Amino acid sequence: MVSPEIPSWRKTVQSEIVAVTVYADRALVTRRGMVSLTGIEQELIITPVPVTLETESVRVSGTGTVGVRMLGVSSDRIYTTEPVAERVAHLTRQIQQVEAEKRHLQAQVDALALQSSFIEGLRETAEKPFSQSLSRKNLSLSETLDFLNFLGSQYSEYAIASGECKTQQQELDKQLQALYTSLQKIQTPHSQESFNLVVGVEVAGEGEFELELSYLVNRASWTPLYDLRFSTTSDIVHLSYLAEITQSSDEDWIGANLTLSTAKPGLGTLPPKLDPWYIDAPRPQLMRQKRFTAQPPLLPSIADPPASAARADWQEEEEEVAEDSLIPAETVAAEVSKQGSVVTFKLNSGGNIPSDGAPHKTTIFNDDYSCSFDYVAMPRLVSFAYLQANVKNSPNGATLLPGKANIFRDNVFIGTTQLENIAPGQEFKLNLGIDEGLKIDRELVERLVDKRLISNQRRITYSYRLIITNLLDKEVNLKLTEQLPVSRNEQIKVRLNRSNPQIQLGEMGILEWQLTLPPQERREIYYQFNVEYPPELMVIGLDI
Repeated sequence: MVSPEIPSWRKTVQSEIVAVTVYADRALVTRRGMVSLTGIEQELIITPVPVTLETESVRVSGTGTVGVRMLGVSSDRIYTTEPVAERVAHLTRQIQQVEAEKRHLQAQVDALALQSSFIEGLRETAEKPFSQSLSRKNLSLSETLDFLNFLGSQYSEYAIASGECKTQQQELDKQLQALYTSLQKIQTPHSQESFNLVVGVEVAGEGEFELELSYLVNRASWTPLYDLRFSTTSDIVHLSYLAEITQSSDEDWIGANLTLSTAKPGLGTLPPKLDPWYIDAPRPQLMRQKRFTAQPPLLPSIADPPASAARADWQEEEEEVAEDSLIPAETVAAEVSKQGSVVTFKLNSGGNIPSDGAPHKTTIFNDDYSCSFDYVAMPRLVSFAYLQANVKNSPNGATLLPGKANIFRDNVFIGTTQLENIAPGQEFKLNLGIDEGLKIDRELVERLVDKRLISNQRRITYSYRLIITNLLDKEVNLKLTEQLPVSRNEQIKVRLNRSNPQIQLGEMGILEWQLTLPPQERREIYYQFNVEYPPELMVIGLDI
């Protein structure tokens, strides 16, 4: 059957993806294609475009050497059958190769079985004559051992080799099963679904015309990732701002200019609407409890115009894309721009993001930030000090979006953390794990139970000593926190008697010292508290 010819007033435009703006839950794709017009065209066809496309989001424009009037755009759903002959032939050849390997292995197994059978027969045949020769002393003990070792080694060698061949056969059986499954799958007819976009036009005459269209697709997103690298010998943190892009939109983004945007077009343009907040007295015949809930944000209808922030992004995408500059050996940084609360990162390298649903990482930028280090310690829980970095985002820098951060100290990976939204100029803390350069010893130096009652109260006195040693070659700031028990019974009293250095008892029994330790200095902290309670009262939780 001969397929009908395309009428002359319809022309297919060969287009390619030139730019993609990725949002948190979708992407804006821009295509361009050149077409030679004769003046009689009424429709321009762009095919195929994926079914993940939001049809109401399609926008078209163009420029050329001939006047063209855009009348509108519509979409047609089409179904195509994937050609499978070449893939079937390839899989068939693979199956034949694996089956040939199986036959070769089976021949080896049969040969080994024959050899093993011969050794077994030799043993049975020689058993009686060999025993007689041994009893008559015609054979020495060493000759007997040599013969037995020969039988054992040969039998063992054939058994091991046969086992290896059978293991390989099992692996080949698994390969064959997978190949037959794949062959059956591709031989089963199935159609692929896609869209045709039809642009109605009025053409003034002959000439060249470049058509540009943009549309939103689903199943695309990006999330920020960070690498934070510290050195204990400097006050600088090196931050690598990365993006993890994932898409399964059914079309590959190859060589496209990628832009990452923080706009959220999916949240809509309308604010949520409050329902009346009713209150009432319970009715005897209908005892129902109602919870007040605010109406969730309304999703925009597809006919709604996009959000102002997203519209600004789309307008930027409609501008001419600048040519890529030569990429130096170091990592290329993105061009960061802000418009209101929306931040965009225009990557200065061509993007290659296939539609495979796998995460693909790309660098947005690298930068150095000044920081200061502090130490925190809670000796009652752990006998180590933890290093913290106080970092300040550059006032003129980009917003650091919430995301996972890998932390490296002196090029050693120490763990991960979660960054919150960090605005330009905002300070934030990072925990860098244990630093063994600070040694902390904690000991109970006194536990005294008064033998006589004081005001009909039993009193127990506890005294602790902490010894902190700075083994580092630099001065450090340390926040050291200890804890006294907190009474939940008014008959149990906890009092801080002494502390050196002197300190006030904080809320929930917290003692906190801010210390500055010069290099190689040893510092001692002492505190004492007592617990008073009636003798007939049993106190729980004092196992300290």
